[in-house]
Order: sequence, then structure tokens, then C-alpha cells
Amino acid sequence: MVHMTASPRRRVLLAAPRGYCAGVDRAVIAVEKALEQYGAPIYVRHEIVHNKYVVQTLEKKGAIFVERTAEVPEGSIVMFSAHGVAPVVHEEAAVGKLATIDATCPLVTKVHKEAVRFANEDYDILLIGHEGHEEVIGTSGEAPDHITLVDGPKDVAKVEVRDESKVVWLSQTTLSVDETMETVDALKEKFPQLISPPSDDICYATQNRQLAVKQMGEEAELVIVVGSKNSSNSVRLVEVAKLAGSRAAYLVDFADEIDEAWLEGVSTVGVTSGASVPEILVEQVLEWLTQRGFEDVEIVKAAEESITFSLPKELRRDLRAEAAELVAGRTGTAVKTATPPSGE
Repeated sequence: MVHMTASPRRRVLLAAPRGYCAGVDRAVIAVEKALEQYGAPIYVRHEIVHNKYVVQTLEKKGAIFVERTAEVPEGSIVMFSAHGVAPVVHEEAAVGKLATIDATCPLVTKVHKEAVRFANEDYDILLIGHEGHEEVIGTSGEAPDHITLVDGPKDVAKVEVRDESKVVWLSQTTLSVDETMETVDALKEKFPQLISPPSDDICYATQNRQLAVKQMGEEAELVIVVGSKNSSNSVRLVEVAKLAGSRAAYLVDFADEIDEAWLEGVSTVGVTSGASVPEILVEQVLEWLTQRGFEDVEIVKAAEESITFSLPKELRRDLRAEAAELVAGRTGTAVKTATPPSGE
């Protein structure tokens, strides 16, 4: 009698929550709303969010992404991305006679306000974050004379402060929670009087997505994170998956970037997406896996999310008229009250 060995069950563990956070949703809708109300082009300083698909989709609708404020023609509308900008960028927009829409995530704005407050109180601010990231550049610009960037535990040894009794740490909102606390612990060992921000700086959505990946990491031999390589929170999810026990974890923008060789010897695949990733990209990954026998999908639920943010207040004004007035020189600042565009 021949005994057949059953093939191992193939399944997908799908993280919840995943994808768009409230700040990203707000920023993307803001660009779409601006295009609808004011017509193309709408200029956006830097990528509105760090996702290739989102940027390409908005470009097709008439958004133009620029790296410098000086690239925006006089009298145009420019939107600031969800990552936030330094005060100097607002000044550049005023000099360039641009009408502005600030789509900075409210959670990033909170960190900016904390930086200003502690700088005004003459604290040394240790900003935990990744050098060169747009959010870090924006926050640092709020108080450049008071902020020192700490890019992980390895940087702690070289940190110097003026007064060890007046030191506070803040952080980039999209970091790994575990790595951030490792850095904080090292800083506290060096500066015992170091104080923490009044509320958690790391975004709730970043924490929730990392928690879901931790829960699936023990069972999933492979974790696929949908997200772009310049998305800090997406990159962190790959790191968290590996630390949680997953044999391998990869970051992909699209399903066709998945290598079938990754599935060799794998019975359980974890799937999640960064906070700037639309759900359609996750659905395409699930379809790709289904075609290769991974038909069973189980949800790994780490938290409920119900937070929403209202759209930027500038969308309630006639910004084309304001830009025209700025160019004509009839006003030195943006009009504070104006008739809303038709359709509002």
C-alpha cells in the first residue's frame, strides 16, 4: 500500500491594519480636491507621500512634483507634502508669490510644535530620525540651533549637549518603535535627566502596522511588504518582520516584482503594506499568490483604526484668485477670507 504525503496547506496571513493612514489619506485627497477645484496644474513640493503608484496616478491627473520651491512658476498653487516642510519653505513660497496648501500630517505638525516649544524654553532637542528624510529636514528647520539629529543607537556616543538638565528627545513619526526605544535607552544612560515628549511621537498607524507584522512573523516563513523603497515606514516593516522570526521579508512596489523563488519551501506568506500604499496594490499581490496556490487568507488583526483628519483649510478658499493678487502686487500676503470655489 502506497502512503501519499499530503502537501502542506498554503495560506496567506493578511495584516490588519495596513495601507493608508489618516495623514496619507488626507494628503492624497487634498491633491485630488485641489485639481478638481482649481484645475491643473497643481504643484506639489516633493512627493505628496512616498509611494510610486500614488505619485504616478496623481501626475496623470495634473499634479506636478518638484524638489525645490523655486521650480514653481510665479502665481501658481503649491502644496506641501504630508512629511512637512521647514519654515524657510513657507518663506520661499511667499517670495515666489505662490498660493499654498499645507498637507502636512497633523501628527508631524505636532512634532514641529513640540520642537518650537522646547527651543523657546532653551532645551537641547535630540531628534531621533534618519538623516536626509523629508520629515527630519522639516522638523529640524523649526529649531536648527537647538536640534541634534540622532540616527540610531550608533550615534549616541558622539552626542553633546550644553546642559544635561535641559535635554529632550523627539522622533520622526515613521520609525521602528523598538529601534527608537533602543536609542532612547542609550540616550537616557548617557543623559539621565533626559525628558520624553508629552505624547508619543511615533505615528499610531506606524505602531499598529508594526504590531500586526510582529504577530504574523512567527508563523510566516515569508513576509511581503508592499511599499516603495523611499518609504521609511515600509522599510521598517521589512526589518520588523525579520526580527519577529520570519525567514525572509521583501519590499515590493508591485506584484510583478515578486520572485517565485521566494516561495520555495514556504507554506505561509505574510502580506502587509506601508502607510502610503493604496489597497489596490495589496489586492494585486493577493491575486498573484492565489494563482500560485495560496488561496486561503487569514486576517491578523492588531488594532482598530478610526482616526480621520479634516482636509487642509486652504481648500475652502479661491487660491487661483489669491495667486493672481499676489502676482499683481495687490496684497503682500494670502487673502484670509475669500469666496469658496463653486461646488464647495
